[in-house]
Amino acid sequence: MLILGIESSCDETAAAVLANGDTLLSNVINSQISIHEKYGGVVPEIASRQHVKNIFPVVAEAIKQAGVSLDQIDGIAVTQGPGLIGSLLIGHCFAKALSLVKKIPYAGIDHLTGHLLSVFLSDDHPEFPYIAMIASGGHSSIFHVTSHSDFRLMGRTRDDAAGEAFDKVAKLLGLGYPGGPVISKLAQDGNPSAINFPRAWLDKESLDFSFSGLKTAVASYVYQQNKNNLPLEIPDICASFQEAVVEVMVKKTMMAAQNTDSESVVIAGGVAANPRLRQAISEEGKNKGVKIFMPPTEFCTDNAAMIALAGYYQFKEKASLRYDSDVYSRSQF
Repeated sequence: MLILGIESSCDETAAAVLANGDTLLSNVINSQISIHEKYGGVVPEIASRQHVKNIFPVVAEAIKQAGVSLDQIDGIAVTQGPGLIGSLLIGHCFAKALSLVKKIPYAGIDHLTGHLLSVFLSDDHPEFPYIAMIASGGHSSIFHVTSHSDFRLMGRTRDDAAGEAFDKVAKLLGLGYPGGPVISKLAQDGNPSAINFPRAWLDKESLDFSFSGLKTAVASYVYQQNKNNLPLEIPDICASFQEAVVEVMVKKTMMAAQNTDSESVVIAGGVAANPRLRQAISEEGKNKGVKIFMPPTEFCTDNAAMIALAGYYQFKEKASLRYDSDVYSRSQF
């Protein structure tokens, strides 16, 4: 079965072709980072216009690289939400049109489902059930995953997502966009114990996240340093902030594994590419006797391969999307 995956939920236009759920034939991504970085974040109107410009050549290139023809495609899987409505509409409408013209079945995929299953794009993946923690610019959530289509939400962010906090702190420090990679790089030269930024544990048994207070604490620290004419040690700030995020994410994820007697944990999403997070959860997993699985970093950030994979399992279950369905900004989870 050949599945064409299409992703356009934010500022990446992506397409991929997946064979039989386990062989990735192509994975094409057109990033808009260079366009949005001067604004300090994604501008929705600009993003959607870029998708209009890029969607056809990106899909055509994915099919070309896969070495197949469009007539050989058995199903089209497209991100239906959550995300920026204007961006989602471009990929979704393109997929609908292609489906109608070529009479190819299509399915709408929740972006989080793609992240939850992205670990299966690598050779090393867990058995069901497992705990999955998704950390990205829009989401910080913990799920109990019992099959390719059954997910139970156990915890979510109550305010800012982890990736959003990285971007906002980077902007506060004048480090540019996107914030995650630059903070991670600078943190390598900093002391993670230099500044005691708060950790939001919330209720004792809560698996929810909250990063708005941490963001405010960084802003307050910077203000006080400037007010008192004291130097800002940017690497120390980055390392201390990063450690505050990582510590909470790791401990709550491992708590979820303990609560469900899960032997495996998966981390996914853009923030899962963070080297410190990958190191910390690997160490904690070793200490707790829990197996840790992580997609390769290229499948942590937004991509169409994970959408094609989720579509593959949806088509196997004979599920398809009605043509009158629409995109949505908030996840069904």
